[in-house]
Amino acid sequence: MPVTYDFSGRVAVVTGGANGIGREVARRLSHANCRVAVWDLVAPDLPDVTGYRVDVTRPETISTALEATLATYGGVDILVQSAGYAGPTVPVEAYDPAEWRRLVEVNLIGVYEVARLVVPHMRKRPFARIINIASLAGKEGTPNSSAYSAAKAGVIAFTKALGKELADTNIRVNCIAPAAIETELLKQMAPEHVEIMIAKSPMKRLGTVAECAELVLWLASEACTFNTGAVFDLSGGRATY
Repeated sequence: MPVTYDFSGRVAVVTGGANGIGREVARRLSHANCRVAVWDLVAPDLPDVTGYRVDVTRPETISTALEATLATYGGVDILVQSAGYAGPTVPVEAYDPAEWRRLVEVNLIGVYEVARLVVPHMRKRPFARIINIASLAGKEGTPNSSAYSAAKAGVIAFTKALGKELADTNIRVNCIAPAAIETELLKQMAPEHVEIMIAKSPMKRLGTVAECAELVLWLASEACTFNTGAVFDLSGGRATY
């Protein structure tokens, strides 16, 4: 059974919260009495959640959404960065250079841009949490997913660096590194590629968005106090380091 949390009085921003892991995180936070703003390219289909149109590669859209979020809610206590996409599954030499760069811009540079603008406001809060959604690909390197692997490795390193920078504040910064999770994102990948990922799991199955959300909520809660700059695997036993 899921653990019960109460985020009454807290405000959360969830990037990429209209679909996949981000949507389930936004839903669970809202259900736990958190006031939730979803920043995404499309509107979320969730009750009691406010949507703002944001392209994380365009800082002006982040600034506009942040101003609106602050005007509506007064601050940001929790930031969950889930915006991203997997891109094509092809060898390095076949990867379109423009697509490779675009994927890094969304999955890595977007994480930096959002944090750059939100962190100054989080410093003013007595309690704040940042949870970045990385991937096991960022630790292992997934063949034929070089851009995604490189970007998610960057998210892991960025999390470690920012966690150390903010260690003497009330902000805790952590990330999770899921293996293959059953979301719409997997439909961007070749079926044989997904089967390979499942075969690598000792549990022989995909993870679920509910399992991801459960870990994110703990990291966003007051129960998480001495963890910062850390990477939490969610891999069904696949991770080896």
